[in-house]
Formats: sequence, C-alpha cells, structure tokens
Amino acid sequence: MVSRTVDLRSDTVTKPTESMRAAMASAEVDDDVIGSDPTASRLESEVARIMQKEAALFVPSGTMGNLISVLVHCETRGSEVILGDDSHIHIYENGGISTIGGVHPRTVKNNPDGTMDIDLIEAAIRNPEHELHYPTTRLICLENTQANCGGRCISVQYTDRVGALAKKHGLKLHIDGARIFNAAVALNVPVHRLVQAADSVSICLSKGLGAPVGSIIVGSKSFITKAKRLKKTLGGGMRQVGVLCAAAYVALQENISKLHDDHRRAKVLADGLNQIQGLKMDPSTVETNMVFFDIVDGSTIKVEQLCKVLEEHGILVIPVSSSSIRIVLHHQISDSDVQYTLSCIQQSVLQLQAVSS
Repeated sequence: MVSRTVDLRSDTVTKPTESMRAAMASAEVDDDVIGSDPTASRLESEVARIMQKEAALFVPSGTMGNLISVLVHCETRGSEVILGDDSHIHIYENGGISTIGGVHPRTVKNNPDGTMDIDLIEAAIRNPEHELHYPTTRLICLENTQANCGGRCISVQYTDRVGALAKKHGLKLHIDGARIFNAAVALNVPVHRLVQAADSVSICLSKGLGAPVGSIIVGSKSFITKAKRLKKTLGGGMRQVGVLCAAAYVALQENISKLHDDHRRAKVLADGLNQIQGLKMDPSTVETNMVFFDIVDGSTIKVEQLCKVLEEHGILVIPVSSSSIRIVLHHQISDSDVQYTLSCIQQSVLQLQAVSS
C-alpha cells in the first residue's frame, strides 16, 4: 500500500483550503442569472482592479473564457485568429473556436521560449485587398505562461510589441493568462503591466492560485457586456455562483504570495533531475512551476513504464510524449515532497535499468 501520494499531474489538482471552505460556507449569494450575486460581483471588481481593466466576468473554466473572448473579438463567422501552433487554445480546447464560433485558426510556430516571431505574426495577417479569397484577420492570441513550452514567461517588452502590431493592423490582442500570475511573479512585474497591451485576458483561478473552480475574463465594459451574453449562450449561466467565487477570492488574497515557492521548488526538482543518469533535463528552461524532462535517446526505459513505477510509489505525473514527462508544482507540494519525488524517480530509473539490462 502506498503510504504517501505526491500529485504532480497539474496545478489543477489542489484541494480547497480550510479558509476557502469557510468562505464558501458563509458566502452571501443571489441568482447570478436573474440578478447579481454579490460575492461574484466583489470578485469580478477585485480582479478588474488588479488587472487595471474596466470590467471582469467569472466563468466556469478557462476553456470557456478563451472561447468567449475569441468569439467576442471575432463576431463574424469566417474571421481568423493568429495563435501559436503549440498554444492551449489550438491544441487542448476541442477546436471550439472553429466548431462553435466559425473562427479560422492561423497558426504560427511557437519558439522554445513560448514566443512567436513578430515577423511571422505580421506575415500571417491577411491582406484586406484579397478578402475575396481569405478569412479576415481580427485577433492575435498569446499565452502566458506558455504551458507546452515548459511554463515559459512572455515578457512585457514582447507583449507590448505584439500589442503595437495588433493596433497597427486594426486587430485585437487576447492573452490566455491561465498562469499569468506565475509569469508576473517570475518576471517580478506587476501583473497589470504584463497585460497592459491586451484587449482581453482570461485568468484561471483553479491552477496556481488553487481555487476549486473557475476563471475570470477581463476587458472593456463593452467587451464584458458581449461576453455575458455568450456566457449564457454557452451554458455558463450559474445560480448561486458566489459559493465558488468566495473560494476564488480567498485564493486571490492568500495564494499569489505562494507562487514564488512553487517556482523555487520546481528549480530544485529540475536541478535534481539533471543529476539522474538516464534522464535529460535543462534546468535553465524552468522559469515557473512546470518541469519537463526526457528519457535519454537510446534508453530502454519507456515513459509509460516509468510513470507506472512512480505511481506505485505514490508519485503521480503525466507523460506528454513517447520520451517526455511533465511535472507541475503547486502550493500543496512541500520541500519534503520534492525530495521524496527525486528519491523515487532515482530509484525507479535504476529499477527499470536493472530489469532491461
């Protein structure tokens, strides 16, 4: 029997803290669809203030937040959005912008640091003179942190350049900021400055911040007015949503300060993995709470085997390819958990090497 479980599959696996549960139990609520839930309104006002945007809207998930944002900016079916080929919107959101919104994705290659070359973004913008043949470009999307590139941070300078490019061509800029607070903490930049150039941002509350449910989208008042209608259309209208927003408000107040420790522990983990023979890890790529490591080329160890053996030790991780594994730190992972994880990985690699030799 496993005596200890260290769940590193994602920062979405956090459980509500006692203070969150207490806030949920005592939350002042109303019907958010036919009225205005006071706790939801308080959370939305606070996030809009923090992000220095005019308004905000609580939604059930980041996927819905991104979908609503894209559809508000691309109101006409057949519009086009430029986004990274390794972005969450493009890879992991069921193609919703196309199947539900009729929005065409035009992908630009993500660099290893999560950015897209500015020149390639500009080259992807359709020429209005050829509108008879092509979709109409209306939106550029960035992701910060860029998860599939290892939780890499997108800088203020780069974001400003993309924002300036969007304005030059009359386009909007949306940031999938599922882990935007991780980026702000890692870069030591106020979060509002990091999204200053954006017309809209989707912020996940149930990842690094540790709330049990929900995301928030921010933007102008007119953007949020349109977003509210789409939220209802997509089935996101909820009733006493203040129960969820109360926990999210606590997360916002208590857990941003813990992100630095998540990042520190990720770097400790990366340094340790780099010392294990048979694994390949570049610690310099770890900027926030995500760690990706590979099985060395030519190894007889299979990723699925390693994940299975680790699970027998109570270490839960996610394989992301035939040779790569992802680990995500969160505030409910301790320094002791990190050392235990390294010990188990070392032991498991040696065990599998011995079996295959």
